[in-house]
Amino acid sequence: MAPTGKKLYIIVGHYGSGKTNFAVNLAVDLQKRGEKVAIADMDIVNPYFRSADFTELFEKLGIDVVNPPFANTNLDIPSVTAEIDGLLERRDTSVILDIGGDDAGAAVLGRYSQKIKDRGEYELLYVINKSRYLTREADDTIQVLREIEAASRLKATGLVNNTHLCTETMPETVEHAFDYADEIAEKTGLPILYTTVRRDLLEKVDPKGRTLYPVDIYVKTPWQ
Repeated sequence: MAPTGKKLYIIVGHYGSGKTNFAVNLAVDLQKRGEKVAIADMDIVNPYFRSADFTELFEKLGIDVVNPPFANTNLDIPSVTAEIDGLLERRDTSVILDIGGDDAGAAVLGRYSQKIKDRGEYELLYVINKSRYLTREADDTIQVLREIEAASRLKATGLVNNTHLCTETMPETVEHAFDYADEIAEKTGLPILYTTVRRDLLEKVDPKGRTLYPVDIYVKTPWQ
């Protein structure tokens, strides 16, 4: 297969795992590295934690934004197809797709699965969070992943250990999730590509040999 240019990043995960905040950080970091970046909000499920909410930030940084017609609604409108098709055809751009939570959100990917495979190199990153209900145990977290893969008709390529408790996150919150992430990696055969930590906690967390990925908190809860 011929080279396809920049990489495609697909961000999936359980509700509340922090996948949108990770997607925003990834977009900003890629742009700071000098890459041309585009991000698409494909969350048809959750009206609160949306990458569409950061359009002003992205435009200020020169990051292209695709907000489908269903942004901030629960509607899956067929007219989105042309916009996403065009985005997936861009070979000069690192493209990030921010997908809705669990298999319900990932189902929209099924529409584009063949086009994604035809595009070539991509990363489907599964964001995990030990602190979230239903993903506190490795086997439960893996079950959610399998449901996402079935709905999207795509296989995950890597893990993002994004364990946190929002504003209540402490260094030990991150450290106590290392074994959990290692177990998931061992059982799935997927590499842990990112171990995130809130930037202000970076110097307080013992990485235990891991490379930590500092993140800023862009996504706020509705009550903040």
